[in-house]
Amino acid sequence: MDFPLYAPAEEHDLLRETVRALADEKIAPHAAEADETGEFPWEVYKALVASDLHAVHVPEVYGGAGADALAAVIVIEEVARACASSSLIPAVNKLGTVPLLLSASEEVKRRYLEPVARGEAMFSYALSEPEAGSDAAAMKTRAVRDGDDYVLNGVKMWITNAGVSDYYTVMAVTDPAAGARGISAFVVEKADTGVSFGPKERKLGIKGSPTRQVILEDVRIPAWRMIGEPGTGFKTALATLDHTRITIAAQALGIAQGALDYAIGYVKERRQFGKPVADFQGVQFMLADMAMKLEAARQLTYHAAAKSELAMHGKPQKDLTFLSSAAKCAASDAAMDITTDAVQLLGGYGYTQDFPVERMMRDAKITQIYEGTNQIQRMVMARQLLK
Repeated sequence: MDFPLYAPAEEHDLLRETVRALADEKIAPHAAEADETGEFPWEVYKALVASDLHAVHVPEVYGGAGADALAAVIVIEEVARACASSSLIPAVNKLGTVPLLLSASEEVKRRYLEPVARGEAMFSYALSEPEAGSDAAAMKTRAVRDGDDYVLNGVKMWITNAGVSDYYTVMAVTDPAAGARGISAFVVEKADTGVSFGPKERKLGIKGSPTRQVILEDVRIPAWRMIGEPGTGFKTALATLDHTRITIAAQALGIAQGALDYAIGYVKERRQFGKPVADFQGVQFMLADMAMKLEAARQLTYHAAAKSELAMHGKPQKDLTFLSSAAKCAASDAAMDITTDAVQLLGGYGYTQDFPVERMMRDAKITQIYEGTNQIQRMVMARQLLK
């Protein structure tokens, strides 16, 4: 647990080599196809499960790898370098399960974390609604107690990997009079009667990861599936995002790294005016700025991951909320800048689907939007500063 706050330990470097080799061999070759067809990359999922990289954060006690938060960041980063859609497998498995790790009973943890660790099920997170995006506390989904059960009704929106995940952490209102303190968290299963999914959203990027509505119509679930105490769901949701915004930062880093690597290779090979494009100082300055922004965001993200790890082990970090928002915001803004510059460096070729940087630019955009828009991240950071 005592890894340095700003630098990966040797085992992290070895993990990176392992994931990068897998990504280069088994993930990158499918990336353009996943983007083209919009189909979930099941072959990639199987490859990640075979290498135990699909949910590395699950503790060993539940059959997981028990990897720390920095290791999870490195896995997501290296998968995203090859394919942003595929990186949502480890990222969303973490997003869906952190509420359980933070707040659930031992019974719920064992019941749901063990199949995820074995690669038998994926776990999604259902907070947003059509009328409750940035203002998540305005949600309308209701959970009404009925004997030993709760009955859920409502619609959740923008749910990543909806339809392919077997389990969902769902936030629902149990006490309408109590505002945010009247929201509770539940585990809902895809197989529960009354659960259905809207059509796949037609998106700019991350097309290999389905985004759909989760529709709940009189979904009856046992009361023991509540995560934590009644009324603690929103608190759990916010605490979860403190840990998982860092995984979106990791995804952004990976996308940006993939674009930078490709652009560097391209400008060394491409010749104009009798010499490699890389010999022109204007191009060199662009590359320097891209790498500088990326490395700054990476160090911030790794630092946030170290704080996340301490917090998950019962050592509260008062600056975690600020750092996780800062990492997500900085890394996603950097990814958008870097991928846009990569397209520019490839010129006309960068704008075509024959080269991967246009896909990376489209994929990068979502990192500025989901798990809290960057405008919301700036609000969160400012609140922390002005407390």
